[in-house]
Amino acid sequence: MAEGLDASGPRVRDDMTVEVALSLMAGARVEYLLLCDGDDQLTGSITRAELAVHRGSSTYTDRIRLRDIASGAHRPASA
Repeated sequence: MAEGLDASGPRVRDDMTVEVALSLMAGARVEYLLLCDGDDQLTGSITRAELAVHRGSSTYTDRIRLRDIASGAHRPASA
């Protein structure tokens, strides 16, 4: 998990799409989400800034899931 993030922060499943995650973050007014797998085990975190970089990438599609980004499967070419 990223340094300085509160482990009691907002938790979401890692199969959520980037678009839904960004919408949720805006509505909840948070800068990061804690990612959980199907067993509700914490697997990492992702920030709004990280999502914005991926959303602006030429390889971005609205089907990319948070787990894809966290695993590095869809890293922008400039990363």
